[in-house]
Amino acid sequence: MRTFRNAMSIMTFILVLCLGAFAGCDTEDSPVHVDWDKREELRLEPQREALTYAYLPQYSHTVSYQRHNKLVEYLRRTTGLPIRQVYPDTFDEHIHMVAQGKIDISFSNPMVYAKIAEQFGARAFARIVEPNGRAQFRGQIICRRDNKAITSLADCRGKSWIAVDPYSAGGYLFDLGVFLEHGLTREDFSEIAFAPGPGGKQEKVALAVFAGRYDIGSIREGTLDIVKDTIDVDQLRILAHTPWYPGWVYAARKGLPDKTIAKIRQALLDLDLAHPRDQEILDRAGFKAIIPSSDADYEPVRALMRTIGVEGDA
Repeated sequence: MRTFRNAMSIMTFILVLCLGAFAGCDTEDSPVHVDWDKREELRLEPQREALTYAYLPQYSHTVSYQRHNKLVEYLRRTTGLPIRQVYPDTFDEHIHMVAQGKIDISFSNPMVYAKIAEQFGARAFARIVEPNGRAQFRGQIICRRDNKAITSLADCRGKSWIAVDPYSAGGYLFDLGVFLEHGLTREDFSEIAFAPGPGGKQEKVALAVFAGRYDIGSIREGTLDIVKDTIDVDQLRILAHTPWYPGWVYAARKGLPDKTIAKIRQALLDLDLAHPRDQEILDRAGFKAIIPSSDADYEPVRALMRTIGVEGDA
């Protein structure tokens, strides 16, 4: 009996729905004529593939983002080009990504530039002016202030050395040149280690020397300002500075259209500290300005590479 009642309830419910549907139909409505000869096809615009912008990972990815995200946003807005920042984990990965065409715009040190230019056809088009007003930069050799065994470069013989990366300019190669000038070769150190892991290598060198894990370290000038909120940098001593070399460089990968490079180059050159919006972008990036550059600017770097036995064509 209960089953019969349930079946009747369901049938009643369906009947009510059907009556409601018929009641909603206006029989006096005239049919709508569709002219199929006037149809229009909808086209989806293909999404443009983004250009990639990479900052050689001398610092952590967080620092790389904080320093350059405003700059990348500015380039997108000014050029109308879809540009996104990518984050190689190591110097070597940055180099290989340029080789594979995965980095369109490379911002790197001059040693890495010399390599990607020689091997993979990258082209320099701009370089930076440092906060000190120079279009050059240099490296620093540091030790703990309380390390009484090291007072000169000669005292580094037999000591342990931590450097940033085999392709780091201010954090290794510039410094190696200084040691060679003072009669110290690679074999004269008890150990030469390179900062481990992805990114943040400049900071890791300063932290390792501060902790006493290595006798000396080599860093890019300016690194101590980056880590001053993490460690007491007064406990470190700058043992020596390297000579000045041409600054960090913007380079385009081989095959990137000249028109695209020209747009990006002009946008970078237009940045002006006198304009508040531009000042924020430049200050964040650690630049005073961006100036034109060409491959010929990096001949002093190539000369150093020959002296220390590091070739751009590997």
